[in-house]
Formats: sequence, structure tokens, C-alpha cells
Amino acid sequence: MANSRQFATVSQLELFKYQALGNDYLILDLPGPLDELVAVLPELCDRHRGLGSDGLLAFDPHAMSVRIFNPDRSEAQKSGNGLRIIAAHAVLDHGAGDAFELATADRSNAVRVLERNGAEVVTELDIGRPSFRAADLPADFPGEPEHVDLDTPAGRVQAVLVSVGNPHCVVFDQAVTRERCLELGPHLEVHPAFPERTNVQLCEVVDRARVRAEIWERGAGYTLASGTSASAVAAACMRRNLVESHVTVQMPGGDLRLHREANGNLVQAGPARRVYRALIELSDFDASATRAE
Repeated sequence: MANSRQFATVSQLELFKYQALGNDYLILDLPGPLDELVAVLPELCDRHRGLGSDGLLAFDPHAMSVRIFNPDRSEAQKSGNGLRIIAAHAVLDHGAGDAFELATADRSNAVRVLERNGAEVVTELDIGRPSFRAADLPADFPGEPEHVDLDTPAGRVQAVLVSVGNPHCVVFDQAVTRERCLELGPHLEVHPAFPERTNVQLCEVVDRARVRAEIWERGAGYTLASGTSASAVAAACMRRNLVESHVTVQMPGGDLRLHREANGNLVQAGPARRVYRALIELSDFDASATRAE
């Protein structure tokens, strides 16, 4: 699956854009000018001044590995939608087969292709076993991660803290609306309990097979959908015995199906679609720009 494309200059490079449930990412195939591209990410990801994106996926097709960057230039530990996007990219643009592994910073992630339909690929992704240990998030607070009260300028919340390779704060006692997520998300992301910041979800159990969620992502802000957030919501609800071992998480961008394996690992299944490929001039973007709120 070697990448034979060559860049015309250091400034000019090819990018792909993919989306999964409305969560969209730009993809850079390595080798490529990664440091230079990360420097201009705030403007490049801006939906008014740039291409518009929830982040960047840097994919090494030889190692089958991926690094994930937020619009604020910070590097993310994991993205479920991002991994399914890279899986689709590996299939559509690099000739990957129906089963393979994708490496992230924390682990190797098993991928199985379920459907191929033009520019869309549906995959099943093993996200790993959730952890409710404070040290794994990390988090610093009195009490147990499964029952946490957190005070913010926008009010007190009751939450479950869980890691699925990255940290999540799953809130159960708030209105599951975009407006409330925009109020609470910025405060919870940088709450003193989370020395490395956190992702935030507001969730509501519809029944034992369905959960609704609104999402605020660390380093990216309000997001229509997130694979790791959906996994965290499912894990928290299963931990509290609010849902069965097969559950659908409903997000503004779409639904994601998840189930828990006998070994405790969570597996998610959902689509990812190629939107376009583009050739850009890197010099057109400003490295001094900051993330637009």
C-alpha cells in the first residue's frame, strides 16, 4: 500500500477530506511536511478562513499508523471517528483489504470492513477496554470516577469519568442540548480535576438500547459526533447498568452502534466517507493564526 504520489514543492501538497457522522478530518499521507502543516492548522481548520475541519490525521501507509491533531495544534490520543476515517482512506486510496490493524499512540486497533459503497466504507473498530481508574485518565479529585460531582461557573454536574485511550467526562444530570453543551463544555474541558484536559459528553438514556449525547471535544470544541465520545458514553452507561451490552449512541451527526465483547473491549461500527482530495499551497495559510472560537 505504498504511496507513490509526490509533492510538487515543499509548499504544495495533497490533502484528503473525509467525514464520519459529520465529524470531519483532513488527511495528510506521510511522508509529508507534517510540522509545517500543524503550524497552520488553526487557519486551515477554520470553517470561514480555511478548508474547515475538526482536525488533521497524519497517516503512515507503510507502518499503518496514524497521529491525530486538533485544530489548536495539540495532539490527540485517540479518535474513533478518525480511526474509521483512516480505515476508509486505507481501503479507498491505498488498497487495504477487509481486515487490518491501525496503530495509534496507545495500542494497535483491529479493523474489519463491513461494507463498501462508492466513496463510503462501513467498518467495525475495536476501541479497547474502558478504564475507570483515575490514573488512566488522568484525573485528580476526591472520590470514585464512577460518581463525581464537579463545580463549574456554569453549575454543578454529576458525572462518570472514563478513559477509552483518552479522557472523558460523561455528564448524566443535565439537559442534552447543544446550548447546554456549549455552556458546560469549555469549563469542564479545563476543570482543575483534569491536568491534561478532558472530552465532555452530556447524555440521556432513552431506553436500554439507545442513548442520546451532545459532545464537546478537547482541543476542538462542540462536535456533531465522536467515536471515542460515543464509546465513553456507552461504557459509562454499561457501568451503571443503564443499558444492555449492545447499544446505539445517537448524536447530532448520526448514530453509532457499539457492543461489549466478552473480554470487556468495546467495538464500534459505523460509516466514513471521502468528501474530496485537494492540492493546496501551504504558503497560503498563516502560521501565526489562532483557533477561532
